[in-house]
Amino acid sequence: MATGRLHLREELVETMRRIYRYKMTTTSGGNLSIHDPAGGIWITPSRVDKGELQPADIMCVHPDGTKSGPHEPSSEFPFHREIYRRRPDLKAIVHAHPGALVAFSICRLLPDTRVQVLAHAVCGKVAYAPYACPGSDQLGRNIAETFAAGADCVMLENHGVVIGGGDLQDAFQRFETLEFVAQTLVKAATLGAIRPLPADRLVERGLPALGGLPPVRPTERELELRAQICRFVHRAYQQRLLISTAGSFSARLDPEQFLITPRRRDRLELEPPGVVRATAGACERGKCPSRTALLHAAIYRRNPDVGAVINAQPAHASAFCMTGAELSTHTIPESYVVLHDVPKLPHACVVAEAERIAAEVALARQPVLLIENEGALVVGRDVLDAFDRLEVLEATAEALILSRPLGPLVPMPAAAIDELRRVFGMK
Repeated sequence: MATGRLHLREELVETMRRIYRYKMTTTSGGNLSIHDPAGGIWITPSRVDKGELQPADIMCVHPDGTKSGPHEPSSEFPFHREIYRRRPDLKAIVHAHPGALVAFSICRLLPDTRVQVLAHAVCGKVAYAPYACPGSDQLGRNIAETFAAGADCVMLENHGVVIGGGDLQDAFQRFETLEFVAQTLVKAATLGAIRPLPADRLVERGLPALGGLPPVRPTERELELRAQICRFVHRAYQQRLLISTAGSFSARLDPEQFLITPRRRDRLELEPPGVVRATAGACERGKCPSRTALLHAAIYRRNPDVGAVINAQPAHASAFCMTGAELSTHTIPESYVVLHDVPKLPHACVVAEAERIAAEVALARQPVLLIENEGALVVGRDVLDAFDRLEVLEATAEALILSRPLGPLVPMPAAAIDELRRVFGMK
């Protein structure tokens, strides 16, 4: 969300539209607010269809208690006000009832973000607030006390979740990340015991200092590749193959340079100028590439036939990364032909251990890897080829998980695999 150029009313509406579009709330459920520098609280209204919300519907409750707008503020305004009073560092709040987090709330369990380094870093401390009637002052006190004790994400017993941030984008990204982790954990629970990372593996490693590439006039090929990366990143987001905080795409520009998505920028809002031109040791001045840049550079150096690389954490494939379960591609011909076998590597840092990961990738032999507690790594001849593999990987993982309640998997026989390798010239 390009929040810097929106009025607070529009910012709230655009964020709610995204939450509703991706089924993370219902017509009547959830509310958002922003605490402005003057002390006013801008908040979504009570009893207005979330799917049809307009900027004019947004309410503002001023410091003296007066209200501006055509409706009543959300019935849960009391807990927004109390959170801001107890946590002045928070400037925006997201409250909703997304399915996976509600599942955790009605089981009184906390989603364990230690299963992914980025999720753990983005979500911060997750804690529970005791149940109280929605809209009550008691619920406001319960939630605010939990935030005051240091929580960044507060699960509500038998209710949903409340998440705060330094601005609305920050709060939304925490919310979306926590829900995506919860979805992945639910899927992983059907596969076996979930394996969180130890504390020493939860440190998020940034890129070392990179040199600055001199500005150059982009070629037609570069302009085309920038636009293509953005189209496929948006498509991946819309299909929930990645979320706003996670996932990187790159494409080879020439033998030394490649284009890659930027670090910690909203994937759905990515535009061609925001894509970063980079080499193994430098990038465009004033830009910050994804922390996977060193890994992508190593893959391009080792594999002249690779034209695109994707890192992603789609929920079904990532469920296999959090457990000991094997992701078998011996299911249908498309899965095996497109993906080959999909090995799982022990957890490795995409920055510090980039070379070790890159050594496992080969376009003709091993174009897809899973990395424990990290996600999927996919290479292709070009962006379309890599994206297709990512889609097939997630579809295969979903089918495997959906098959679990039906009975044991019946894979294609060895003779069928041999035939596919021969017919399709697989190494």
